[in-house]
Amino acid sequence: MIAAVLALLELAVGEMTLLMLASGALLTAAVALFGVPVAAEIAVFAVSSVLFWLFLRPPLRKRMESPLVLDETPRALVGSRAEVVEDIDADGGQVRFDGSLWSARALDPARTIPAGDHVTVYDIDGPVAVVWKES
Repeated sequence: MIAAVLALLELAVGEMTLLMLASGALLTAAVALFGVPVAAEIAVFAVSSVLFWLFLRPPLRKRMESPLVLDETPRALVGSRAEVVEDIDADGGQVRFDGSLWSARALDPARTIPAGDHVTVYDIDGPVAVVWKES
């Protein structure tokens, strides 16, 4: 009962401290089922709450505070690999990323990259992927 109350109060506070106390209370309730003395229950509650607070709270807070951002802009393609579908020369060409076709140009305009080769995206310039192929 106390564990549930502490867990519900945690929803209002958001510090994860009450959640660690609720975890300690839940563990103490499990230990109490074995008929241990009250002094042992108090010790289990104190030790487990402190251990939860020291070792479980930091990674949980870090995970909760990290931003949940998924970059879906074309800039997210920079650094990815693509397959050349149409020769890339000074006039341009085409590459395929995960099934979608993109216009492409070589980072070095004097170089021609043949179809079938794999390239790395160096930059996105509007609707054109600027690619390069290591020699």
